[in-house]
Amino acid sequence: MDVDFVSLQPELRERDLAPFAASRIVDLRNALPDFEATAAAICALDLVISVDTSVAHMAAALGRPVWLLLPAKPDWRWLLAREDSPWYPGMRLFRQPRHDDWASVVTHVCEALRERLARTTPDAANRQAICPSVP
Repeated sequence: MDVDFVSLQPELRERDLAPFAASRIVDLRNALPDFEATAAAICALDLVISVDTSVAHMAAALGRPVWLLLPAKPDWRWLLAREDSPWYPGMRLFRQPRHDDWASVVTHVCEALRERLARTTPDAANRQAICPSVP
């Protein structure tokens, strides 16, 4: 896939530092001291893929496309048996079919990402309208 992955995770566990450093993921930890900086970074991205975190909510509230990975028994706000959210129109939900089955969720996300890449290009004009401070 011709994509760049960017981490908006503010902290990493010690045991995750070496594998993370060996990955091709862009590390923004030191560039995100607060939610304002995180919001600016989100506005520069074409898509946010996340588990249920404040970053996912912020991205969705900013009107950015968000794909949310959910466990088989999610928080009540994500309801059940649907791939969209009534709270955030630009959010797509990817659910575990059974407890602890993250592999199938990641496979589904990868397939959806391939489909998205095949049919879309970055929408810079839309990004500017939502986040005018981002060049």
